[in-house]
Amino acid sequence: MLIRDIRDGVYEKVMDGSILCELLHPDREREEIPMQCSIAHAIVPAGASTLPHRLRDSSEVYYILMGEGRMHIDRESAPVRPGQAVFIPPRASQHIENTGEGDLTFLCIVDPRWRAEDEELA
Repeated sequence: MLIRDIRDGVYEKVMDGSILCELLHPDREREEIPMQCSIAHAIVPAGASTLPHRLRDSSEVYYILMGEGRMHIDRESAPVRPGQAVFIPPRASQHIENTGEGDLTFLCIVDPRWRAEDEELA
């Protein structure tokens, strides 16, 4: 059984400016796990936003856990709140801004799994 807890995770500021903890990534587990996606927990502090970026070959889903924000994908934008899932297609320029007073937290589900060479600033 494989269980990951965000309270035990290592968080770091990543290229897009978010604070991220990788929860599950098939390439980084001790044993092989049969999944194609990767899952990370992201935090955008109050008043901050991520930098516009894109994944060339992977799609991504943001699942909002806590806080309020505004999601930007290419030329579209919309408010986001807890309980919502946002689909981000490959090659789309994306960023999210925190419009609330506390942290904006969400899961990043990338399929196929996240790879550094797939991500670039837009």
